[in-house]
Amino acid sequence: MNKSRMEAFSDGVLAIIITIMVLELRTPEGHEWREVVRLWPVLLSYVISFLYVGIYWNSHHHLMLTVHRVSGGILWANLHLLFWLSLFPFVTGWAGESHFAAVPMSCYGFVALMCAVAYTILVRAIIRADVSNHLLADATGRDLKGNLSIAAYLVAIAAPFFGYPGVIVSGLLLTAVALMWLIPDRRIERVLAREGGASSKH
Repeated sequence: MNKSRMEAFSDGVLAIIITIMVLELRTPEGHEWREVVRLWPVLLSYVISFLYVGIYWNSHHHLMLTVHRVSGGILWANLHLLFWLSLFPFVTGWAGESHFAAVPMSCYGFVALMCAVAYTILVRAIIRADVSNHLLADATGRDLKGNLSIAAYLVAIAAPFFGYPGVIVSGLLLTAVALMWLIPDRRIERVLAREGGASSKH
């Protein structure tokens, strides 16, 4: 099965997710800077969510570079990831409009966690699909950043229920994970470079 349709569909869904988040931003009621400042929770939640969606788009692009064969299992795993990513507009709006209340923040952390879990499932599905996808298995190895992210998400889900300081901790953890993944993960690029070098020698 050709991977191009899955890539095109995924890109389209991610573009729609970002579009929905933008359309849900409300313009200030007045014409002063203070009207904009009042919207800071909504704007901040949008920026963080935009980073998350952008990071997954970038990671998904690199992931597809290692794929030579797509199976039905990969398609379902990919849809599973897109399902959780599609919930970002919902939790983004809820967290921002509630001024980062406990339940919306916990739900935001849960969606972020499930996106990470779904991405891991997709990686495993690609590796299992065919031996021709061995490059991804070579690249993943020990996933320290992934494990740290999941641990941070678990704390971010629980922390808001310990009062306002917990809400702050949750927000800081979610922001820290996004910033951590802004630093490109070079493992796949290194494996592809080695593969390209080996191929050119033959």
